[in-house]
Amino acid sequence: MDRYLVFGHPVRHSKSPFIHTLFARQTQQELEYGLAEPAVDEFAQALRTFFAQGGKGCNVTVPFKEQAFTLVDRLSPRAKRAGAVNTIKLTDDGVLLGDNTDGAGLVADLKSHGVTLADSRILLLGAGGAARGALAPLLAELPSELVISNRTHTKAQQLAAEFHALGPVTAQTYEQLAGPFDLVINSTSASLQGELPPLAPALIHTDIAIYDMMYSASDTAFISWAKQHGARQTMDGLGMLVEQAAEAFTVWRGIRPGTKQVLRELKRNLGVI
Repeated sequence: MDRYLVFGHPVRHSKSPFIHTLFARQTQQELEYGLAEPAVDEFAQALRTFFAQGGKGCNVTVPFKEQAFTLVDRLSPRAKRAGAVNTIKLTDDGVLLGDNTDGAGLVADLKSHGVTLADSRILLLGAGGAARGALAPLLAELPSELVISNRTHTKAQQLAAEFHALGPVTAQTYEQLAGPFDLVINSTSASLQGELPPLAPALIHTDIAIYDMMYSASDTAFISWAKQHGARQTMDGLGMLVEQAAEAFTVWRGIRPGTKQVLRELKRNLGVI
């Protein structure tokens, strides 16, 4: 039976085995999917061993995405742009192909919520790996402007300069931001600590769409704050998790699983519904 894993540290909380098991059942694919939690300095060896022992593919999560980028034999265009790898496939000719499905998962989830990206003004909070992976797929949807804002402004400036050829992307400090924005995406990890990016409440209005890449059984700190200031459409990253997994499954198996029922099952599993 074909074997797949998710590598991370920590990773025991991961819902990837749950999601991919449902995908396999839905598409009638014979595979098994497990967890691997090597020490931070043992990831490279663990990855090589997994594939040497017959592994077919894997997902890669924190803190190994940038390291995986350097370990694969070949990179997809979107992995090159993202500077990180979250999906690895062993091809038929024995090549380790590194891909990044995070941005595609984000865009797919936004569209599933009816969010219009074309001609919209988007604010992206954060300038780390999550923001980098999202930029090219978001710009491919032809927004009127995409503004990056980050606590360390030079990072936002570097990212905007790097992706400027793909579309209208600029960098602004939090103090410079002026509305209205149609969509705000929080790619920072602040919600994991219950913290907030220093965003002015005046930027929130009733017609804005708010997206937090983090997720939890209850509202994240950012979503709760946005609701308090009048945002009516708020979304967390649970749908992105399922959509990026579906993209990875497609890379591995060549068949696209449906996501709606799997997302419902995941919410039930987490006690969200």
